[in-house]
Amino acid sequence: MSFSENMKTKAKALGNVLVLPEGDEERTVKAARIILDEKIASSVYLLGEISKVEATAKQAGVDLTGLQIVDPSKSEWLNDFAKAYYEKRKAKGMTEEQAHTEMTEQLNFGAMMLVQGKASAMVAGAFNTTAAVLRSGLKVIGTKPGVKTASSCFLMETPASDFGENGVFIFSDCAVIPTPTSEQLADIAMEAAESFRTFTGAEPVVAIMSYSTKGSGGDKDENILRVREATKLVLERKPNFTFDGELQADCAIVPSVMEKKAPNSPVKGKANTLIFPDLAAGNIGYKLVQRLAKAEAYGPFLQGFAKPLSDLSRGCSVEDIVTTAAVTLVQAGK
Repeated sequence: MSFSENMKTKAKALGNVLVLPEGDEERTVKAARIILDEKIASSVYLLGEISKVEATAKQAGVDLTGLQIVDPSKSEWLNDFAKAYYEKRKAKGMTEEQAHTEMTEQLNFGAMMLVQGKASAMVAGAFNTTAAVLRSGLKVIGTKPGVKTASSCFLMETPASDFGENGVFIFSDCAVIPTPTSEQLADIAMEAAESFRTFTGAEPVVAIMSYSTKGSGGDKDENILRVREATKLVLERKPNFTFDGELQADCAIVPSVMEKKAPNSPVKGKANTLIFPDLAAGNIGYKLVQRLAKAEAYGPFLQGFAKPLSDLSRGCSVEDIVTTAAVTLVQAGK
């Protein structure tokens, strides 16, 4: 079973509720119909002006029967949502009027639906930028307790079954933080391990990667020192997964290479969760593997938020939205 089919099956079993803030976007409306008809979610909310949602559905040839359409500016939840948002942000100078205005925005309203338990998961980005989706997530939802960093991961499904978990890897972070600090790298490693568990059901083996293995690149380059410090920070958190850091990529995934370069590493050349030192390495890495190894690249999926939300590429297909929704609904758990 492919990753996407596996996620759909898991999502069906959970019966969670999905909110799609871009309810007047054609691909989103088409995806909503599929998600509800295939019971990937027990209920699907589309946000937007009702007339615009209906016009979009008519143009797309989509029957809206059974889908929940909510106009944030006219919702019975608006005042309560605005009050909750004001309480969360007043220490940062937000006024009640500003809270009310911002809560009429579809992304913010959808995010507050998660906070208030009206929905289990949110997917957006077919129309909005990644920055806009992240901004709503950070302002309205925030990060998990003990986690300061929101990041992303890709699930890579490769034909190279001798590597990773039968060819499956998590690559992180490939889409959000350009140059993570040591603390951010540690957060990314912790969250990526959790993503691997959630998506595969297998145990993560995590490697924070570098062009240096255990000091081979010297002690002067800040890029090595950041990875080395991140490794210490993760170890201090006493992670419940196998982990090591400052490892070159071949060392992380090839046992014979690790035996030569880092024979005492607990990873033993069997890493399945790869943490890249910066966004350039992560983005380049996943795209090279996708093309040269003919791998399926699913994502990016956001991680580190207190509630599950996902960002889409603005060039996404209807099937991309359906798969991302399934993954995000699985992240919500029971």
